[in-house]
Formats: sequence, C-alpha cells, structure tokens
Amino acid sequence: MPKCFLVRSEHVPQRAAFPVVDAHNHLWGGWDRVDEVVRVLDACGVRLYADLTANLNLRFEGGGYRFEPSDLSVFFDRCARAYPGRFYCFTTATFSVPWDQPLFTDAEKFVRKTIETLRDHAARGARGLKILKELGLRYRDGEGQLIRVDDPRLAPIWEACADLGLPVLIHQSDPVGYFEPITPDNEHYSTMLRYPDWSFADPRYPRKAELLERRDRLMARHPRTVFILPHGANWPENLGYVSDLLDRFPNVFMDFSARLDEFGRQPYRTRELFIRHQDRILFGTDMPANEAMYRCYFRFLETFDEFFAPPDYEGRIPETPRWFIFGIGLPRSVLAKIYYRNALRVIPGLRREWKRRWSNELESSE
Repeated sequence: MPKCFLVRSEHVPQRAAFPVVDAHNHLWGGWDRVDEVVRVLDACGVRLYADLTANLNLRFEGGGYRFEPSDLSVFFDRCARAYPGRFYCFTTATFSVPWDQPLFTDAEKFVRKTIETLRDHAARGARGLKILKELGLRYRDGEGQLIRVDDPRLAPIWEACADLGLPVLIHQSDPVGYFEPITPDNEHYSTMLRYPDWSFADPRYPRKAELLERRDRLMARHPRTVFILPHGANWPENLGYVSDLLDRFPNVFMDFSARLDEFGRQPYRTRELFIRHQDRILFGTDMPANEAMYRCYFRFLETFDEFFAPPDYEGRIPETPRWFIFGIGLPRSVLAKIYYRNALRVIPGLRREWKRRWSNELESSE
C-alpha cells in the first residue's frame, strides 16, 4: 500500500460513551491473562465480557484457530467468581469435537446428550448456545455425510433452546474472499496467506450461498428461538441482504464483531443500517482484549473520522491494513442501545445483574 499523505483529524475515545457489553468474545486460552483482560476492560469502560466458548480452550495457532474441550467450571472459577459481574458465558455444549472426527454416529443419542448438556450448563449459569462455523462446513456424521445446519435431526436442539430461553449465536460462512481462489486479486489474499485454514475455496466445502440459505431456512423453521448472527449476519459485503434479513425475522439479532473492515469501508450504508435496525444490533469484538482495539471500535461508532486503520483479526492495529475505514458517528440514543441495552434485553439474566452492579454509572452517563 502506498504511503498516504492525507491530512485528517483524529478523535479517539479513550472510553466508550456508555458502559459496554462485549457480547461476542472469547478468552483465547488465556486463563492466565484474566487479570490483564480486566485491566483493559476497566481502562476502556467495558463492563461485561462474554466468553462464548467457556467449555473450550480456544486459541490462535498455526494457520487459524484450534480448540479443545475444557470444563465449564474453569470459567466460573477463574472468571465469574474471581471477578463478579464482569464475565458471562455461552456454551458450545456438544458441538465441539475435533474436525477429523464425526460429530455423531447416532443422531438421536447426540440430540438427547446435547439437550441434557444444555440444561446442565444453563443451570450452572451459561446464558446461551454458541455454534461454531464447523457445523455445516466441516462436521460429518458416522457415514461421512456433511451435517447441514438445517438438518431436521437437529431440530429438537433449537426448540430446547427456545424452551430454556437460551439464544443461539450461530456462525455460518465467512467473508466472500474466503471462498474464492487464493490469488493476488482476492481482497483477502493477505488473510489467506496468514490463515490458510480459513480458506474454503476447495469445492469439498459448501459455497457461501448454500451455507446462508440453510441457516435462513433454520431460522424460519424455529421462530420461537432467538438467533444472534455474528459478523454482520455473515454477509456484511451485502448490506441490502442483511437489512432484509432483519426485516424478515423478528427472532434474529446480529453483531458486527471482527468486521469493522467490512462495515467501515461503506460508512453511509452502514450508518443507515445501524440506525434502521438499532434495536437488533449487539456490540462485540471477537478479538483478544487490548485498549487500542476497543478504542478503534469506539472511534468507528462515535466519530466521523476518516481513513483510519481497523484492527486485524487478532486485535492489532496494522500500519498497512488491507484498506482504511471511516467512522459512522451514531446518535447517542443509538449508541446506548448498541453498547449495552440490546444485550441486556437479549441475553437472559444480564439485566438483573447489570442493575445491581452498574445502575449508578448508567445514571451518570445518561
């Protein structure tokens, strides 16, 4: 990227305009870094932090990320009890086997075990179910057949989530460039070189359109279940589709985690989307916690700054990003909803805990 000689203003909020719920994140295998995470949260005004994979040990490794099973009690011991009111969790329940193993050989047994696990984890404090992108993309059954996200054998799980009041945060598909050949004209060429495990150009993987069509059928079949769609509903390159999706499904919410690059390069349409659907959008980052990363998110939401670098997928602010982004300067009434109000409405139990711990701070900020 050539050197930029543009003279532009910088308005970087040190803390968000309102207290924040980071509703999409992980601890990234960093049980020993919890103290540092809390320090960052305090510095930036983030009050609640979600570990969506609390029964896994998730970390960046090699050409992507790796995960292995962990005990949910570790999260409660190291985070929730050690720092009351700062962390909450989702669970992946039984959707967490290694890629090279069948997700199940007996579908009915798998469904029963999943529902039992969900009930147990919810009773212990889990606030929702996180579905990794491996479902629909990699996971196969005992006969080697790809398990689609709308597989009717899994339907009782989504209904059980509705009965338990647990939202389902479900990741389906990735940026368009991840499904295209790894060539220099792919706008995610540098991403694919750094994270080769994230390339799904090989025809053995479903196409992006298939993944989204199956997900949308799933949501239509289960209107009682609340679905949270991460990363701009997994198609932020097409904001018309995202807006129509939110219009069609009243049981659907979205976050914009790890997609400032996509939203920030189309600031006019993004601002219109965020204002139109201000009651349906959650704040989330999906990046290892650090001050520069959070402040870039705040800058994007709160200012009209132009041509600044978004964080990369590991939360670092690069000197030479793929492209630069622009702030969308949202009104304060919209910011309050996105920073915390929508999360308190969607995530079970958060409102009660929030009022007990942060009500005075809310009065002063508003």
